[in-house]
Amino acid sequence: MTPSGIYVYGIVGSSHSLPPGAGGVGEPPAPVRLLPAEDLAVVVSAAHPGLRARRRDLMAHQSLLMGLAESGPVLPMRFGMVAPDEATLLAGVAAHRSEHAAVLERLDSRVEMNVKITPVQDSLAALVREDPEVRRIREETRRRPGYEANIRLGEAVAAGLRRRAAAVAARLPGEVAGTTHAMCPGPDVNGCVLNVSFLVSRHEVARFRAVAERFAADHPDRIDLRVTGPLPCYSFVAPEPVPARA
Repeated sequence: MTPSGIYVYGIVGSSHSLPPGAGGVGEPPAPVRLLPAEDLAVVVSAAHPGLRARRRDLMAHQSLLMGLAESGPVLPMRFGMVAPDEATLLAGVAAHRSEHAAVLERLDSRVEMNVKITPVQDSLAALVREDPEVRRIREETRRRPGYEANIRLGEAVAAGLRRRAAAVAARLPGEVAGTTHAMCPGPDVNGCVLNVSFLVSRHEVARFRAVAERFAADHPDRIDLRVTGPLPCYSFVAPEPVPARA
């Protein structure tokens, strides 16, 4: 299939090297190269028509960024960024050179860690003890059972579990503050009471994870907590700064 534009993975310093055996998106994996841009370099490969967010390509994109981050800071692009040609890409990078350099300095030796928190769904007994509204609706349902009463009870329980989990989740940023440099709330995720990413030094990743997991263990009847990372620092860079088409 004929290449169509330039696929952009990220921006690095000019002295940055590619990970051994680096391969890009596509089947077979597209050869990856560094496109010099004064004191910066853009990590690119050929882009092919029909590229889609298949699991293999998503993983190849992220794996390359994590490999690059092992040897220095990376300003990552999200999957699917394609520039029409080298001249357009280099002009866009040059127009924001100082911003790119500042971001790379801020991200040096740091990674993104994401935390999602959901309510525990099997803690009805504790909820009934603590929430008078849920207790009242449950008693009404017992006295006058029926479809609508069960619906009201189910809604009250779901809302109560969410309130309890959200109250605990709001304390997480303070708990991990000693291991982080910045925090960025993520988009709403169905079922989650908290979706947030943290900028963490590489040498603090294990401690961050331990603090978050200990926090979850202290509230086993209220929250389920999932830590994902290390990740490329997508949440801590400006909006995509090169002319591109998604």
